Amino acid sequence: MRAWIAGAMAVLGTLLVISGGAVIVSRALRPATAGAEAPAEAVSSKPTTRLFNAVRSMPAADRLIGWGIVLLVLGAVAAGAISFNIGADAGTR
Repeated sequence: MRAWIAGAMAVLGTLLVISGGAVIVSRALRPATAGAEAPAEAVSSKPTTRLFNAVRSMPAADRLIGWGIVLLVLGAVAAGAISFNIGADAGTR
């Protein structure tokens, strides 16, 4: 079952990364329009507000690539290619 989950995540992650790249390439090949300027937004001094604004205004292609990378990492964890070992030692003899 782990192999099926890892395979599905790998396929979906790869498809998301490739489709995000295709969106970027198709936008680059499209002719530019005259009034496509991005509106200026108010700049906040709080770092958390700036971070949330940056994530909200992220282009769709970047979101596809980001989620594809997340799925690829989760697939690698499910397959056992990436493992985490957490341990604790009380120091007694």
